[in-house]
Amino acid sequence: MRDEMNAETNLIQIVGEDLCKQLVNRKLAFDAIQDVFSAMARGGARNFPVIREGLGHAGAVYGFKSGFDAEGLVLGVKSGGYWPGNTNRGLTNHQSTVILFDPDTGQPSALVGGNYLTAIRTAASSAVSIAHLARTDAKVLGMVGAGHQSAFQLRAAAEQREFEKVVAWNPHPEMLPKLAAVAQDIGLDFESVSQRELGAQADVIITITSAFEPLLMRDWIKPGTHLACMGTDTKGKMEVDTELVASAQVFTDEVAQSVTIGEAQHAVASGALDPDAITPIGAVINGDHPGRTKADQITLFDGTGVGLQDLAVASVAARLASEAGLAGTVRL
Repeated sequence: MRDEMNAETNLIQIVGEDLCKQLVNRKLAFDAIQDVFSAMARGGARNFPVIREGLGHAGAVYGFKSGFDAEGLVLGVKSGGYWPGNTNRGLTNHQSTVILFDPDTGQPSALVGGNYLTAIRTAASSAVSIAHLARTDAKVLGMVGAGHQSAFQLRAAAEQREFEKVVAWNPHPEMLPKLAAVAQDIGLDFESVSQRELGAQADVIITITSAFEPLLMRDWIKPGTHLACMGTDTKGKMEVDTELVASAQVFTDEVAQSVTIGEAQHAVASGALDPDAITPIGAVINGDHPGRTKADQITLFDGTGVGLQDLAVASVAARLASEAGLAGTVRL
C-alpha cells in the first residue's frame, strides 16, 4: 500500500518570483516566445479558450489561460488577473501563477511565479513583432503608457532596432519620469509629447495601457509606422481607433483572440476589418507570409496575450531551476 501511495504522489518544483527574475532574461524570453508563435502557426501548439470574469470585489478581473505545446511538450495553465488597487498596497496590479503539468501523466510538475514572467513575455511578444515587421531604419520609438509593464516593453524594443529617441505619452503624466529614467539608462533621448506629436515622430509605437477608448487616431500615424498594441486583452478594451486598425496590415499572436478580446475586436465587429485579413505572426516567423511588403505600409501587431506565452517562459524557468538545483520542492 505504501509503494502504491508513493507512486501516486509526485514531486512538484516551486519556482518563485525572485528565481524567475534570476533565471529568465530578455533573450531567453524572446526565443521562447518566437518559438511558440512559430509552433502555433504550424499547428503544433494550441491555446484553449480564455476565461476572464469580473469578481465584483476589489474591482478585480480574474481568469485562466491554458494550452498545450505538443512540439515542446509543455502543458499548463496560468491563473490570475488584474487588481487595480494593488498599487496602493505596494504590489503590481497584475497577479498570476503558472501551474505546469506532465503531459504524459497529467500530474502537476511545477508551480511558477507568474508576475515577472507575464511582464517579460509580453515585452518579448512586442519585440518579436518589431523584429519581424518594423522598418529596419526605424529611429524613434513611441510609448503610449508608462505603467509597470512599460519599462519591460522599452528595454525589449530597444534591442530590436537602432533607436535614437523615445517619445512618450501617458494619461497620468506624473508617471513619465520613471520611463524617462529607463530610456536614459539604455542611452536613448526621451521626450514627453502629445498623442498627435507622438504619432508624427514615431517609427515604432507600443501601446500598453488598460484603456477602453482610442488613444491614437489614424490621421496621427505616419506612413511606414509599426504599432504593437499590447494592452487590449479583454472584451471592450481599446487603445487605437478602428479606422487605424482597418487601414493597417494586421498581425496577431492568435486570430481567435484578436477578433474577440484583442485590439481588432471593434474593427471586426463593425465590419471594417475582415478576420481573414489578420495574419498570425508565426506565419511571418516561419517564412509563410512576407510580413511588411512596403516601406510606407502601416503594420499593426495585436498582442492579445495567449496562454502558450506564459507556459513557454514558465517552462524555461522550471527547466533552468531544475538544472541548477535551485527550485524548492513539495510532494502532493
